[in-house]
Amino acid sequence: MENAFNLSKNLVLLGLLEMEGLRYLYCVLSIFLYSFILLLSVIIVFIIFIDKRLHEPMYILISNLVLNGIFGSSSFFPKLIFDLMTSSTTITHGNCVAQALCVTLFAFYEMSTFTIMAYDRYLAVCHPLHYGMLVTNERIIQLTVGSLVLAFILVLIGLLLTWKLPLCGNMLNNIVCDNMSMVILSCVDSSISQLYSASVSVIYLCVTILVTVFSYLKIFFVCLKISGESHQKAVHTLVTHLLNFSVFLVGFFFVFMRYRLGNVKLPIVIHALFSVTALIVPPLLNPLIYGVRTHVLKMKVTHYLQTMHTWPKSTKIHRPSAPISVISHNE
Repeated sequence: MENAFNLSKNLVLLGLLEMEGLRYLYCVLSIFLYSFILLLSVIIVFIIFIDKRLHEPMYILISNLVLNGIFGSSSFFPKLIFDLMTSSTTITHGNCVAQALCVTLFAFYEMSTFTIMAYDRYLAVCHPLHYGMLVTNERIIQLTVGSLVLAFILVLIGLLLTWKLPLCGNMLNNIVCDNMSMVILSCVDSSISQLYSASVSVIYLCVTILVTVFSYLKIFFVCLKISGESHQKAVHTLVTHLLNFSVFLVGFFFVFMRYRLGNVKLPIVIHALFSVTALIVPPLLNPLIYGVRTHVLKMKVTHYLQTMHTWPKSTKIHRPSAPISVISHNE
C-alpha cells in the first residue's frame, strides 16, 4: 500500500502556479539563461578536449566543473521550460525523486570538484618542484571518478529513505524537487531520513570546506613570501579560484536559508529563488570566470571565436597560428 500510494501520487509545484501570470516572460528568460550556460560551457569543454596541450590536471578539473554545471542546469531548466510552455504544474512522485537525485548529486559533486581543484592549486603553488610527480592526469581522473561514485552512493541512500515515506500532501513550495521538500510532506516519523540527510550534508560540507580553506590559506601565505612574476601568478590563481568558490558558497547559502526558514511564512517565490540560485549562478558564472581569468584558456577561446567568425569569409582552411607559449600551472 505504501509503495502504491507513493507511485500514484502527483505532486504540485506551487512555484509554477505563482509564475503562471508571467509564464511567457519566465519561459523566454529560462531559455536564454539555459542556452547561455550551454554555449559557454560547451565552448570551454570543446577547446580543452581538442587541444592536447590543455590535457593537464588543471584544465581537466575546469572541464569537469563545467560539465557538472551542464548536468545541474539540465536537471532543472528543460522541465521548467516545458512546464511554462504547457502550463503544467505537476510532477509524478518518481520523476520528483529522480530530479531530486540529480539536483543533490550536482551540489555534492560541485563541492568535491572545488576541493580537488583547491588542493591541486595548493600543490602547484606551494610544491612546484614535486607537482609533476604528485599530480598526474590519471590521478586526477581517479579522484574525480571516485568522488562522483561516493557522492552518488550517499545521495542515493538518502533518497531511497525518502522514497519509502508515505506522503500526506502533494504541495511543494518550490519549482524544483528536492529531498527535504518531500520529507516535509511525510505522514509518518521521518527522523531517520532527516538525520541521515543532515549528517551526510554537514559532514561532507565540513570536510570539503576545511580542505579547500586549508589549501587557499597555504597559497595566501606563499603569496606573502614571494615577489615578482611568481607572486602575480600565485595571486591570480588564488583570486580566480576564490571567485568561483564564493559563487558556489552563495548558492549554498540560499539553499541553507530556505531550509532554516522552512516554518516561516514566506512568499513561494522566495522559496523558489532560494532553491534555484545554486542551480543557475554557479553553472552560469564558472565558465565565465575561468574563461576570462585563465590566461591560456582565454587566448584559446578568443582564437576559436575569431576562427568561427572568419570561417564563412575564407575560401581556404587555414591552420591556426603558432600557439602562445603555455603558462605554467600557476595560470
